[in-house]
Amino acid sequence: MDHKIQYGKGNIALYRSYAAPLTGLTPIPESSYVGQSNTIFGVDLQVEVFGDIFMPSYTQGDNSMVVATATMTNFAFQKALSFTGATLEGFLHYLGEQYLAQYPQIEAVRLSAKELPYVQQPITSDGGATMTPSDRLLAPSHDSYAFAQLDMTRGEYDIRTTAHECGQRDMKLIKLTGSAFANFARDEFTTLPQRNDRPLYIYLDMGWRYTDVNDAVSAHGTHARYIPAQQVHDHVIHTFHDFVSMSIQHLVYEMGVRLLKRFPQMGEVWFSAQNRLWDTAAESPKTEAKVYMDPRPPYGMIYLKLNRADLKA
Repeated sequence: MDHKIQYGKGNIALYRSYAAPLTGLTPIPESSYVGQSNTIFGVDLQVEVFGDIFMPSYTQGDNSMVVATATMTNFAFQKALSFTGATLEGFLHYLGEQYLAQYPQIEAVRLSAKELPYVQQPITSDGGATMTPSDRLLAPSHDSYAFAQLDMTRGEYDIRTTAHECGQRDMKLIKLTGSAFANFARDEFTTLPQRNDRPLYIYLDMGWRYTDVNDAVSAHGTHARYIPAQQVHDHVIHTFHDFVSMSIQHLVYEMGVRLLKRFPQMGEVWFSAQNRLWDTAAESPKTEAKVYMDPRPPYGMIYLKLNRADLKA
């Protein structure tokens, strides 16, 4: 029988208070981000386990080797308490090692998570002249969020990470000028006008892989080569701000090239973008003011993946 046994638990939301602060990052000029307190370390976790030993539960109803998904959830909660790291990827790596050590019937595990970011709220104690982040009051952020995924399996003598991905999802960015789309192919079906300068509103998901996954999970005991999602987010915004693009394709390619140059430990980067450009509803005849409305549902989709070899092309 050709089969692949896989099951698990999704949407395990957990909030660890007073996790280790994220420090020791390498600063970059495009971002002011140099770490975070991790007063609340929030994660939406998904656990998937693999193993042919679970086949009898499908074919015979024999659950004797099955790790209940409720057990997986409780295990994650308890292990989150003993996690001593400071990153999303580090947490997944730690948890994967713990699952494989606890349950020998699991051949491999895939752990996916998205960040549930909480932001320290500014507090003043001198009439508003100075604002400082509260050490106890935080609020959830509804902006874009980081994600990560690790695949881990048993080697002959150790536990190995066989695949990984990190990234940022749900970025929504509007640039009012400095974007164009012109000189594209035209025929009798083309109604889109050429625009040498236009507002550009994009939805953007992106991700990357490290050349050495140990840099992602802080196996070297330092965060100097860790790539923080917030720095990547800020770097992408910096590129969007100052780069005059001829298309979204042109824009994401420039984003990718600049990221690979900025982060030498980044082996690959990908982008999935949507063109969500607003339609113009009204224009002022005297000023540059305009009123926009949401476009009709169809939207353009652009995808790009680059690796370090593409920099030499």
